[in-house]
This record gives sequence, structure tokens and C-alpha cells, in this order.
Amino acid sequence: MAIITKITAQKHSDDRLNIFLDDGTGEKYAFSVDQDVFIKYNLQKGKELDEFDINEIQFGDEIKKAYNKALEFLSYRMRSIKEVEDHLQKKEYNDAIIQEVIFKLKEYRYVDDLEFALAYVRTQWQTNGKGPSVIKREMAGKGIEQAFIEQALIQYTQAAQIEEAVNHAEKVLKKNNKLSSVQLKQKLEQHLMRKGFSYDIISIALEEVNVEQEESEEWAALLKHAEKAKKKYQNEDSYHYKLKMKQFLFRKGFSVEIIDQYLDEE
Repeated sequence: MAIITKITAQKHSDDRLNIFLDDGTGEKYAFSVDQDVFIKYNLQKGKELDEFDINEIQFGDEIKKAYNKALEFLSYRMRSIKEVEDHLQKKEYNDAIIQEVIFKLKEYRYVDDLEFALAYVRTQWQTNGKGPSVIKREMAGKGIEQAFIEQALIQYTQAAQIEEAVNHAEKVLKKNNKLSSVQLKQKLEQHLMRKGFSYDIISIALEEVNVEQEESEEWAALLKHAEKAKKKYQNEDSYHYKLKMKQFLFRKGFSVEIIDQYLDEE
């Protein structure tokens, strides 16, 4: 058995107290504890502690430290349970302590994976413009269970998905007016798929925007590509020059009719 002989406040932390014990060999510093742990275990001068008591107090103090780290981590934004667990593992807390902290955080509703999922969908949809499949994948990576993911995605209606997909498509159209209609459609489809929209939503969105280039725009786009091709094939004889020009421009998505028109006028 050891007896608490002295209790002092730490110099650099008002929330922590130093505990000194005498086990019969003289007074010496034993450990420090958080004020909440100090009160919980009713530590006071003259109290006797055995080895089991000391281990229990120190375990409780480790839980308190980890809990404070978790609260600090949560102070910046909402987190999933897995994110908190991963953070505490990086701080080298063991699984027993982490689970005690998670239990306490759940008890006070500081972590709630369903609430997190609902908020995450709203943010990634309304602020970052992501589609459902990307959001779903990201939430799975954060440890959100499938049932919560599906429940949270209900709020992202088909109408809202179409609206978001159309917004993305219109931005792409403004930046890519030098492409052929075929290339433009492919670029839009690829962009919207990367953003996480389904093929059905993409098809509807493309019907709501003008993917087909105006004749003058299509012609201007062809001229741009044709200039590059001419430099590449200018040393070919007439037959192979026209053949390779046709193949090049066709791969770029231009119709045979407009390619022939260009070659006839050249």
C-alpha cells in the first residue's frame, strides 16, 4: 500500500495535478491526473492506494486524455466514428481506451454517424457539387454503414441531381466551345461520371443543355483541328494527305460531310 503525501498543481496546466506517494521508502512523485479524474476517485492527502487502485486511476486518466483529444478533433467539424477512432489510434491510444472514449462521445451525442451522413450529403452536394456515387464512396471510406448512407442520400432527389448535373454541364460547355459536337458530348459524359452522377441522370442533363454545336461553331472547331493536322501531313502526296486528314478529323468527332466540305474548299 502507498499513501498520498502531497498534491500539487502542474506549472503548465491548471487542469492537471501531481500526486506524490510514500510506499514506505519515502515520498516521491507517482503520477499526474486530470482534475475530473482527481474528483472521480476522491483523491486526497492521506488516502491509501494499492497497485490495483493506481492502475485504475491511471487508466481513467488515459481515457480522459484521449477524450480531450477527441473533443479537440471534433471542434473543427463533424466527424464520423471511424475518423475519431483513426485519429486516436494515430495518437497511440489502445483499443480499450478508444472504445471507452467512443462510448462516452456517443452518450453525449458528440458523434452520431447518421447525423454525420445527413450533413455530409448536404455539404458535398450543395457546396461541392458532387454526385451520389462519389458521395457514397467517400462516406463508406469514413466508416459509415450502408443503411445510414442510403438513408442520407434520400434527401438528394433526382430533381436535385439533374439540376446539379446541368450546372456542371453548362460550365464545361463554356470552356470547350472549340470541340466538335461528338467530342463535346463525350467530354460532358466523362466529366459528369467523374463527379458521381449515374448514366440516367447524365442522359437527362445532356437533353437539357445544347450539346450540338452551331454550324459556325462546328466549322470553327474543325478549322482549329485541321490547322494542326495540315502541319503534320503537309509533306504527304495529295491522295495520302486527304486520306490522313479525313481519318484525323473523323477521330476528332467531325462528320464526313463537313470534312469533305473543308477538303473541297481547301
